Amino acid sequence: MQSPPTIATESYSDAGLAVARLEEIYERNTKFLRDRFEAYVNGEAITTRVRAFYPFVRITTATHARLDSRLAYGFVARPGVHETSVTRPDLFRTYLTEQIGLLIQNHGVPVEIGESSEPIPVHFAYRRDINIEAAITTSENSPVTRSLRDAFDVPDLATMDDAIADGTFELQPGAPEPLSLFRAARVDYSLRRLYHYTGTDPEYFQNFVIFTNYQFYVDAFAQLCQQRLQAGEAGLDAFVAPGNVITRSGGATTGVAPARTPQMPAFHLAAPGYRGITLINIGTGPSNARNVTDHVAVLRPHAWLMLGHCAGLRNTQRLGDYVLAHGYVREDHVLDRELPLWVPIPALAEMQVALEEAVEDVTGLEGFELKRLMRTGTVASVDNRNWEISGPDVIRRLSQSRAVALDMESAAIAANGYRFRVPYGTLLCVSDKPLHGEIKLAGMASEFYRRRVGQHLEIGLKALERLKQQESERLHSRKLRSFAEVAFQ
Repeated sequence: MQSPPTIATESYSDAGLAVARLEEIYERNTKFLRDRFEAYVNGEAITTRVRAFYPFVRITTATHARLDSRLAYGFVARPGVHETSVTRPDLFRTYLTEQIGLLIQNHGVPVEIGESSEPIPVHFAYRRDINIEAAITTSENSPVTRSLRDAFDVPDLATMDDAIADGTFELQPGAPEPLSLFRAARVDYSLRRLYHYTGTDPEYFQNFVIFTNYQFYVDAFAQLCQQRLQAGEAGLDAFVAPGNVITRSGGATTGVAPARTPQMPAFHLAAPGYRGITLINIGTGPSNARNVTDHVAVLRPHAWLMLGHCAGLRNTQRLGDYVLAHGYVREDHVLDRELPLWVPIPALAEMQVALEEAVEDVTGLEGFELKRLMRTGTVASVDNRNWEISGPDVIRRLSQSRAVALDMESAAIAANGYRFRVPYGTLLCVSDKPLHGEIKLAGMASEFYRRRVGQHLEIGLKALERLKQQESERLHSRKLRSFAEVAFQ
């Protein structure tokens, strides 16, 4: 086995020093893998296996006592050894410093930093997707005599599951309990998927996220972000578009837009400390909604919000009315196995209040008058785009559910928020009423989008600004945590 020299495990009572040690171990071990792989590609014979390991953070406690019992995270559930492997400590520096600092503070014991037993797949030693197999087969100097998997560790998808988040993780006898929802390789996998699907590197994702299902919102968001940067608004760093095209506050732009638009393009209004806003056009359908939230979740955002269009189900609604979801009918089926239908997806008070107050601010309506424009109620999400011609059974179930609106994405986004402990909310805009003869036609749709998209987006942005003003400890409440929860937020 070729491995870098073993690094001794050390204890730290300072979170900043602990994270610096994580970075040191990670950078050394990934560089070792890159160097050995590049030598392999360039013709150097490798007769033994090459392996390096992710760093870990561990805490050992002997008591149930903790300093601050108000928090929903930042402490281990019971005495014992708790550990997780870590990747990209440079990217997660702020997050890790906070989480480790809370552990040290709440339990009054140091954390240990060292090398885990989880191998780093050679693919993940690089920051960006690379076609390693193609690099081997196209190199003129590379007489490939062994399979890549004989020489290096490669991603093992069988071990990159979400058993910890789903509550199905089975602890082996004598093994440390998990400290985080995601181990290192699972995080690395999602970091690569994020770039693949959105066209931007994970470094640019912000802690407050908007998902939408229409390009009109992207156009409005991009225009607004450029205006705010040109105006020199304080607290903004840059606007980032697919291809990592970066526009700074001074107007300078770097990067090249991709030749083809990514499947789910992301746009980021970046602010210090990742406290800006990311908007992702996820397109249509629950599969996309589940896919992108599976990956965004590893970044541990403070909130995500669905802004999109829906079918109004009540005759009293008008086109352009808003629907604030307080419950979901989950007929999309993309999370039935991981999160059974008997699990309720509750409305989160912090999100609901922020959204309602934002609607009041933007429209000037409040109290009973607000009901002229917005209804709070159940949103049904389906996996059949042609639900309205699927027969009377569908219509009867919708009536029995008391749903006031229908779309294809909101329930999956909310359910995955609940599943991954990410605060979630939904504010939709009625774009058609097919049960009442108001179907969406091309000319009508264009006029509707022109009138409503800007206001809807403004409401979403104001709601997120309100959430930013709250302490993260309030946002990440106990409603999203299980009985014996991991310590990391």
